[in-house]
Amino acid sequence: MAETKTTTKKAAAEKKAAAPKKACATKKACATKKAVKATLSITEENIGFKAGDVYQAIAKAEKGLSVAEIAKNAGISTEEVYLGLGWLLKEGKVASENEVIVLK
Repeated sequence: MAETKTTTKKAAAEKKAAAPKKACATKKACATKKAVKATLSITEENIGFKAGDVYQAIAKAEKGLSVAEIAKNAGISTEEVYLGLGWLLKEGKVASENEVIVLK
């Protein structure tokens, strides 16, 4: 009898481990998360703040960074990096060299 319980527990554990994990508890929760990710406030003030985030990330690294690296270091999305880069490029504060962004 003890062997049967051990085998049953082991089989249950394997089945549980093999079951796919759900990313969201409900469809509504998943839809809400996607909607939040897609929202981006495009105002002059917000873009200015993103430009500051981008500039600080590059300055802190003390080397050229790719857009993905800037996004990771600044803790912002790649879309926000592009907005900030546009601002900084217009002001002549950054340059692009072989897909790497550097400070001027």
